[in-house]
Amino acid sequence: MNDAKLIVALDLETFQEARQLIDELADTVDIFKVGSQTITSYGQEIIRYLQARGKKVFLDLKFHDIPNTVALAVKNAVSLSIPHQGQNSWAPLFMMTVHTVGGKEMLEAAVRAGESQAKALGVFRPLIVGVTVLTSDAPGINLENVVLERARLAKESGLDGVVASAQETAAIRRALGNDFLIVTPGIRPSESSPKGSGDDQKRVATPARAVANGSNFLVVGRPIILSPSPRAAALRILEDMKK
Repeated sequence: MNDAKLIVALDLETFQEARQLIDELADTVDIFKVGSQTITSYGQEIIRYLQARGKKVFLDLKFHDIPNTVALAVKNAVSLSIPHQGQNSWAPLFMMTVHTVGGKEMLEAAVRAGESQAKALGVFRPLIVGVTVLTSDAPGINLENVVLERARLAKESGLDGVVASAQETAAIRRALGNDFLIVTPGIRPSESSPKGSGDDQKRVATPARAVANGSNFLVVGRPIILSPSPRAAALRILEDMKK
């Protein structure tokens, strides 16, 4: 699948660091992940900066709560697509995550809220993908079955896809078809290379393997942001994705 896209995770401590990385990758990367670390460090400022630059935002907050609370969170997230303070150039929110362990009622509430709010505002409805099992969880005998069960639940609930490691991607693709999106974190340029300091990812894969297994989006953080040349690192990963 040579049309797979790279997402760079903005897991950086300060807004200045994030802005510098975005600027360096501006001509190379179109999608950036904004997660809980980013939001709690410098809030929605980074989302607005990305949108004003025409970049796509993957809001990875893994909403998991009672259905009504998640529905309100999704509704508020969709509202981020409204141009801020008269901006003419503005990219709508691209994609967000909910956690599949919240169950069918919660997932369906998230989808309904996303659709109704997007319609009310006249904006693009962001893609909603469900987190299955974190890539920090070690492989287990029944792990693939758990991931498949949660992926099926996500599709039945109306989600656009799931977040899953490359180890489960091929099985998800076989079971749920080609029109179901798969977002894959835990990407490492070389599976044989030593892990960086603080690397807690256990189910990892190279970019080429993840794409070959059927991933649509590859989320990469540390291999790019810790590189002496983030742009060069991103270009190498993009080249590997084409293999």
